[in-house]
Amino acid sequence: MTAITTSLTPAQIAALSTAAVAGWGTANIAGLTTAQVAALTTAQITALTTAQVVALTTSHIAALTNAELAALTTADVAALTTAQIAAITTAGIGALTTSQAAALTTAQIAALTTTQTVALTSADIGALGTAQAVALTTGQVAVLTTAQAKALSTASIAALTTAQLVALSTGDIAALTTGQIAALGTAQAAALTTGQVAALTSAELAALSTADVAALTTAQIAALTTGALAGLTTAQTIALTTAQVAALTTGQMAVISTGDIAALTTAQAVALTAGQVAVLTTAQAKALTSADLAAFSTAKIVAITTADVAALTTGQIAALTTAQAAALTTAQIVALSVASIAALTTADVAALTTAQIAAITTAGIGALTAPQFMGLTTAQVVAMTTIQIPAITKLDLAAMTTADLVALTTTQLQALTTAQIPSLTTAQMTALPTVSLAGFSTSQIPAFTTAQIASLNSAQSAALFH
Repeated sequence: MTAITTSLTPAQIAALSTAAVAGWGTANIAGLTTAQVAALTTAQITALTTAQVVALTTSHIAALTNAELAALTTADVAALTTAQIAAITTAGIGALTTSQAAALTTAQIAALTTTQTVALTSADIGALGTAQAVALTTGQVAVLTTAQAKALSTASIAALTTAQLVALSTGDIAALTTGQIAALGTAQAAALTTGQVAALTSAELAALSTADVAALTTAQIAALTTGALAGLTTAQTIALTTAQVAALTTGQMAVISTGDIAALTTAQAVALTAGQVAVLTTAQAKALTSADLAAFSTAKIVAITTADVAALTTGQIAALTTAQAAALTTAQIVALSVASIAALTTADVAALTTAQIAAITTAGIGALTAPQFMGLTTAQVVAMTTIQIPAITKLDLAAMTTADLVALTTTQLQALTTAQIPSLTTAQMTALPTVSLAGFSTSQIPAFTTAQIASLNSAQSAALFH
């Protein structure tokens, strides 16, 4: 029978009934020439038994037309040896139906060459089960096209080993759907290379679970592009570890939304470096909670730009500790708004250095409340410049302790305006030593009230009207 079979012409082969072909023995099948195999009709191919299909040589398999391959039953496809699978042409692989692709065994999947892998249609890739996806070698995964990678089911993506995931090209990573990204486990997310992380889009980053974000290494965090980081959700921001927060580059800090800044926990805010604090925008600085700002080290307080200091709310300023207030640079003191000066606690004002006091603007001096002014130390009062003295409000001047008033230098006393002088209390007047009274200028003397003059003793009067 084998001899008879091999003697048939391709035309005679094609003319045989499906029953006749199905009746051939495996030896008859194996003895066919490649031309005879190529002559088989799709109906004849479909009629072949699984045993007959397995009997086909690798040369036979390579000779099958796309139509013949597509005619194989799923059972026949699943029965093919790995050698037969490797013998299928790339065109033949591309002709496989999704049902046939889904029927491939894990061993057959692993036997595909990289060129055959690329030849699979996106539909075929999408038809693969999780076991088949896991059977893909890293070499096969590495050659997947972006369309093929995008076609993998979310279940398949979730089933990939970390080695397989790392094998995906950066182009493939960027092409994944948000659904595929959301399917990643924490171990998978943590395994992504920095190059793959850098390829993530803002939509993909936003699709990562909070657990995935928290699992990223500091190197991965630093690798995120500013474009991707702009997609970080508030929930993801809260999930960042303190180490991750500290790992953000200054460039990345600029794209963190004010909503995300406001959502930072105190621990996360404390994790910010002085360098990161220095690049905060005014909107970002203003978004920090009072608790966050109060938790900053003095080094971080000093790192806040003068523009940011000027933008801080009165609530934030009021939350500063005395140590933080005392650490402010003179440039930061100058930048404080009038409302901010008034918002400082009396303890904060009392903690300011003499250099800081001298740096307060005249508008700031005028904004000091009576309690703040009363809380000033003598050294602070003496540190006021002659430009600041005229800015003291009448209420504040009247609230000045006699010790502070007595400590003022002649130059400072001479800086008092004629409008301020009448606000001095009689108690303050009687406390002034003769040397201080003698320091007032002739232009100031007419401003003293009769009550003030009446409160002076003879020596003081003589000194004032010298």
